[in-house]
Amino acid sequence: MTRTLAVDIGGSGIKAIVLDEAGAPLTERARVETPQPATPTSVVQAIAGLAKMQGAFEQVAVGFPGVVRQGVTETAPNLDPKWKGFYLAGALAQQLGRPVRVANDADVQGYGAIAGRGVELVITLGTGVGSALFVEGRLVPNLEVAHHPCGRHKTYEDHLGNAALKKHGKRKWNKRLAQAIQQLEALFNYDRLYVGGGNAKKVSIKLPANVKIVSNAAGLLGGIALWREEQTAERRG
Repeated sequence: MTRTLAVDIGGSGIKAIVLDEAGAPLTERARVETPQPATPTSVVQAIAGLAKMQGAFEQVAVGFPGVVRQGVTETAPNLDPKWKGFYLAGALAQQLGRPVRVANDADVQGYGAIAGRGVELVITLGTGVGSALFVEGRLVPNLEVAHHPCGRHKTYEDHLGNAALKKHGKRKWNKRLAQAIQQLEALFNYDRLYVGGGNAKKVSIKLPANVKIVSNAAGLLGGIALWREEQTAERRG
């Protein structure tokens, strides 16, 4: 049996769990606060500490809050500027002694949530806003809705990030979410929208029939699907 250490890096917390080949948990989820400042060195050390708590595993899947290409982090708007151009997959492989796959955290959450049919959009509401688009179960890479304009001189993250929730309150935040959902449906014509992330539990509006709240645990459980997708891509290549 191949065991996967799944890691979810967030702006406020880092979570980890070990999954079996079917994506079922083998350990209890562990969480630590995201170090401040959240530099690459401090985050890698925090993950190493979590890994020791989780026992044995053969491979690692990591969800990261920013754009990731071939294991290299290109953006990290809610962490630290030092993440630009950092080879996270390589640093963790060296630290943990196991092969590592890294993807955007919303992509990983999407893998854990989607049905694999039609056009499916995922947004994550936490410190910032994440997004992932899937067509017939295949990921459309490097989609970044968060910093796209949404309203007058504002972005989706300006309206729906944690800072906006704290500043304007839950009622106005939910109203903005309703408006954003209308805009996203018009833009993507999705069959289903999944809303996840730590602040998804604060959604109080009535959602359209094709919009579903998903557990934040999907950000970890999708890790096994990340490995399956990577292996499939390698076979295609």
